Amino acid sequence: MSATTAPAVRKAPRPRADALRNRERIVTAAREMFVEHGPDVPLDEIARRAGVGNATVYRNFPDRDALVREVVCSVMDRTAEAAELALAETGDAFAALERFVHAAADERISALCPMVSSTFDQHHPDLEASHGRIERLVEEIMGRAEAAGQLRPDVGVGDVLIVVAQLSRPPAGTDCVLGDRFVHRHLQLFLDGLRAPARSALPGRAVNIKELRTS
Repeated sequence: MSATTAPAVRKAPRPRADALRNRERIVTAAREMFVEHGPDVPLDEIARRAGVGNATVYRNFPDRDALVREVVCSVMDRTAEAAELALAETGDAFAALERFVHAAADERISALCPMVSSTFDQHHPDLEASHGRIERLVEEIMGRAEAAGQLRPDVGVGDVLIVVAQLSRPPAGTDCVLGDRFVHRHLQLFLDGLRAPARSALPGRAVNIKELRTS
């Protein structure tokens, strides 16, 4: 009696390069249009800007929630990568914090992340992973900057994330393009205020991650 051979395990095919490019174009177009028009922008408009057909959008993202989630995760991951690169290049923790803050503004995190709470499950594993990566990274950078005597000791990760979100939004009634002219100027003023030694005592206490998530 001949021994039976186990069936060969087939590897999942890798996505074609053009398929990956289409997916990236969809995410980029969606990011731009979500910032400009909010999360309810028609998907066919996103497809048109991306230069792909509606079927390509739905093949990559079966519903709006999946596309919003991909956009939000991608901007959080790119922002984290900018800070990690700065830290690796210079070893300067405060410089890495500056890179993170300015990259977060460029990626429009303040405009995109609120869509998560208003559209779907905030506890999706992909979102939790991206949130956790940013929170751990900023916590590590701030800890290293404080240990090096660069960062005042009375601020927390939550303080930084809240202020970045607030300063990155244009004032009500202000054109977004006009607001963009001042975002990095105002963020740098904020960053200068984080430097040690502190020039004044802050009211209240530092905001930590747990408080930020439950606020």
